[in-house]
Amino acid sequence: MSATIIDGKAVAAALRATVAARVATLDFQPGLAVVLVGDDPASTVYVRNKDRAAAAAGIAARTIRLPADTTQAALLAQVGALNADDTVDGILVQLPLPPGIDPRAVIEAIDPAKDVDGFHPINVGRLADGLPTLAPCTPTGVMRLLAAAGISPRGARALVIGRSSIVGKPMAALLLAADATVTIAHSRTRDLPGECRRAEIVIAATGRPEMVRADWIAPGATVIDVGINRLADGRLAGDVAFEECRAVAGAITPVPGGVGPMTIACLLENTLTAAIARRGVPPAGD
Repeated sequence: MSATIIDGKAVAAALRATVAARVATLDFQPGLAVVLVGDDPASTVYVRNKDRAAAAAGIAARTIRLPADTTQAALLAQVGALNADDTVDGILVQLPLPPGIDPRAVIEAIDPAKDVDGFHPINVGRLADGLPTLAPCTPTGVMRLLAAAGISPRGARALVIGRSSIVGKPMAALLLAADATVTIAHSRTRDLPGECRRAEIVIAATGRPEMVRADWIAPGATVIDVGINRLADGRLAGDVAFEECRAVAGAITPVPGGVGPMTIACLLENTLTAAIARRGVPPAGD
């Protein structure tokens, strides 16, 4: 058996096209402001890709570049200015931030209505309570990949490996809202391979290359690999040993080309959602 490959590039392209079509019907242009502090190479590339995707969707993207020695007070002042700017519907402060800046303080300073990363405590709380909110982009992207592949979480045993506030915890909340039976596993979990084998859906978000092996996977299970790691030889690898796991799984995402493209596509969708909500525009179809 060889698993169905879930094509994140195709699903992301369809979502970006949907966002662009909806933006084209509006009598205003949604605005996204990205704040980049320092010159982290990976962050720089990621922000450039966000700018391009936003422009292609008809969203006005603005990148504010601040030097690495920017103080926390100066960054908070910048966030405050964007909160007050009515042309800005979405604010994203690119992580990681340089040493000396408390990311939590910065996230909490963002207007929750403009928090398109979905990290503000108010949005986190609404997600945990099952209320409509701006949810984190990567977990939202995973849910869209499952839907596109025709995989329903309802009633399924789902295992999330990783308990970060960026992926693991919101991923579990979204799966729970979709009626899955959810377990969160992590580095202290006893018998992690056994936990995996009991799951029908496995979401790997550990940051440890190729940690999940074929003998961890139940035959026919769905495996979503959120990880992206640069190996010593320069290759990119996920948190799942892809080639061996695809021989066991029913469906699996590749790295690259799986979850990664969905993160930016869902950021654009969140920006559109925020723009519509802030202006009281009825959602599409109303």
